[in-house]
Amino acid sequence: MAFQLCPYLSFNGTAKQAISFYKETFNAEIVELMTYGDMPDELPVEWKELVAHSRLRIQGTELMISDSPNPVPQGKQVSICLTFSSLEQCEQIYEALIQEGTVNMALKATSFSPGYADVTDKFGITFQISTEAELSA
Repeated sequence: MAFQLCPYLSFNGTAKQAISFYKETFNAEIVELMTYGDMPDELPVEWKELVAHSRLRIQGTELMISDSPNPVPQGKQVSICLTFSSLEQCEQIYEALIQEGTVNMALKATSFSPGYADVTDKFGITFQISTEAELSA
């Protein structure tokens, strides 16, 4: 089963400043940056300038960063993002991680993924699980 594993940092409105800091500090390349205003979903206007998703490349490794629309408690700012090439693989890992864990967001299709979920496993580690979006020609 092939998948990508990446650290994901969540901020309370300071993601743009963090991205700038990490870009300079680590000589990182900003691969992707999307605000909530760029998304097709109907969202509150106060979220418009917040970072919905970003990817930085640091020495060949990726780091994802976003602002959370909900307050991120101390100790929960770092999660692990798992990205799968198939929904079947995503469902398999989702089912395993929710055993004795907590479902923060159930696995479902979103505007950015055919399957996305957020779960905290039985050890208290939070995982964002997603399926790569199909690219249209």
